[in-house]
Amino acid sequence: MTVTAIVGANWGDEGKGKMTDVLAAQSSYVVRYQGGSNAGHTIINQFGKFALHMLPSGVFYPHVTNVLGPGVALDIGALLEELKTLSLRGVPDPRLIISERAQVVLPIHPMIDQLEEERLGARNFGSTRRGIAPFYSDKYAKLGVQVSELRDPARLRDRIGQLLETRNVLLKHLYGQPAVHVDEWITQLSEYAEHLMPYIGDTTSLLNDAYQSGEPILLEGQLGALRDPDHGIYPFTTSSSTLAGGAPVGAGIPPYAITRILAVTKAYSSCVGTGPFVTELRGNEADELRCRGGDSGEYGATTGRPRRVGWFDAVATRYGCRIQGATSVALTNLDVLGYLDEIPVCVGYETEEGVCSQFPITAKLLSAKPVYKRLAGWKCDLSQVSAYSHLPEAARNYIDFVESEIGVAITTVSVGPRREQVMER
Repeated sequence: MTVTAIVGANWGDEGKGKMTDVLAAQSSYVVRYQGGSNAGHTIINQFGKFALHMLPSGVFYPHVTNVLGPGVALDIGALLEELKTLSLRGVPDPRLIISERAQVVLPIHPMIDQLEEERLGARNFGSTRRGIAPFYSDKYAKLGVQVSELRDPARLRDRIGQLLETRNVLLKHLYGQPAVHVDEWITQLSEYAEHLMPYIGDTTSLLNDAYQSGEPILLEGQLGALRDPDHGIYPFTTSSSTLAGGAPVGAGIPPYAITRILAVTKAYSSCVGTGPFVTELRGNEADELRCRGGDSGEYGATTGRPRRVGWFDAVATRYGCRIQGATSVALTNLDVLGYLDEIPVCVGYETEEGVCSQFPITAKLLSAKPVYKRLAGWKCDLSQVSAYSHLPEAARNYIDFVESEIGVAITTVSVGPRREQVMER
């Protein structure tokens, strides 16, 4: 009985979608268990290049059942648009089941998200403005709307009316906006309900039966450990747990079911959004790394914003692997570093209290400076290498050093964006 969680060791954008896409070939189920349309997983395959925001990364395999679990923030508009895009580009209709317990991102949520970011001005959190923070705020305030309630017009009207009692106060008195009325949403939500009906089901029973039958299940995380609201760089975090420990909750399976936790990290660092980023590069050095990164550079799959980039941060990644409970690591984008004569790796932080090797709280991160060890580069293109033993010695030395610093075995290495550019070590 194999249940694997694929999670991020850093700020997100590590390559989780690609690794999920690769491992989905041997899986029966791929499950999104948290987050919403606020982050994208980029996948390149025989159909082309795709940025998935709501759909699980197993949708390109006809044999895979793709599940949106109870912990997901369901952006129905984004989901339907992605399904339409897949169809237009020749991808067979995926097997998709949406938990009847998942909750819906309502129109008020991105509205509040945008208004709040504008109100904060220079103090903003770099939100994607997809409504995720207001969504989870309403969910835990018991004001959310479950997918199943879309089928009950009377209950739906009552639930939305209750939510708007508080949100309209904010709209009027904090943001100076007109109130929203229930009727403005009912027609659209009814249309959404009609489109969603074929996909809605009891995913908890489905996955527990699959687990008991020994079918392989992949749990696909969104963002990375450093964006977790409890253990990450608070308040520069997302609003749901990004850790493997939260995967059983958001998917609806037993906590003991997970037997493998694959933490994904790039061979350098990248970050979308605000907050402290110790190894961040600027100027020409950053521009060159950003332009070389990934298939078409380091730009957010959801926002299109240039990602902040920096050298590999062993302090942050060791911490990320620890709180994820990683049993193994996938190192992606190794090929990107092939232009460098030498490659810096951050092995410690210089703080007011001296050099530390443990990842500190946010207040101390703000003034921390990186301590680097420099390794020899390999100065060649790795994108055509298909076996680990064929990598240049300098590249293998880099992997060995990173592994020794983070304390978790690097079992998988990627040298490009495509499935066939992933090798086992």
